[in-house]
Amino acid sequence: MARLPRLTVPGYAHHLIQRGNNRQAIFASDADRLFLLDLLTEHARQCEVAVHAYVLMDNHFHLLATPATAQGLAQMMQAVGRRYVRYFNDRQKRTGTLWEGRFKSSLIQSERYLLACMAYIDLNPVRAGMVAQPADYPWSSYAHHTGQRLEPWLTPHPLYWELGNTPFAREIAYANLVQAGIASVQQTALTDATLRGWALGEPEFVADLQKRTVRRVSKTT
Repeated sequence: MARLPRLTVPGYAHHLIQRGNNRQAIFASDADRLFLLDLLTEHARQCEVAVHAYVLMDNHFHLLATPATAQGLAQMMQAVGRRYVRYFNDRQKRTGTLWEGRFKSSLIQSERYLLACMAYIDLNPVRAGMVAQPADYPWSSYAHHTGQRLEPWLTPHPLYWELGNTPFAREIAYANLVQAGIASVQQTALTDATLRGWALGEPEFVADLQKRTVRRVSKTT
């Protein structure tokens, strides 16, 4: 069966995962992580993609982003991926692919899943047993959203702004949200939808979304 084209609709939030080939490490040093963040900063701006959250794990990374154009996400990820592979191969004196095929992505219903997706992303290092608390992990957007570090390249989603009337109120509210964790059913839904490339949301949302694209948006549509 032919592979479906990627589901991308401008103005909607998307959860992305890019993995290393055969689950191999994609970073050998903190300098590598900083270089990838620099690439994301540059190409998110060029491709008109608002990045809301991220986490860089050892062998993969997650993004939560909203593109302004239909091609923005793919263009950003392609540019970042190609430049990073050249950089990494040169540094490590290696050749060949680094990524496990094309990136995985899912379009999500913001009102229901966006804040849960942000928490899901920031809790990745905790679930992996790398740290006890998300604040202990330096390579995610958690510190930015809780006021511990400023990352101007990130774009707060309107739902994040609604967490409080002041920066301090928003930071506390988000920290409490992450501390409370997310339900296992939400975690499974976010993972499965992203790996399979389907839209994630309530039936009415999915039905409305289907009217905006010729690409099938769910397994049942």
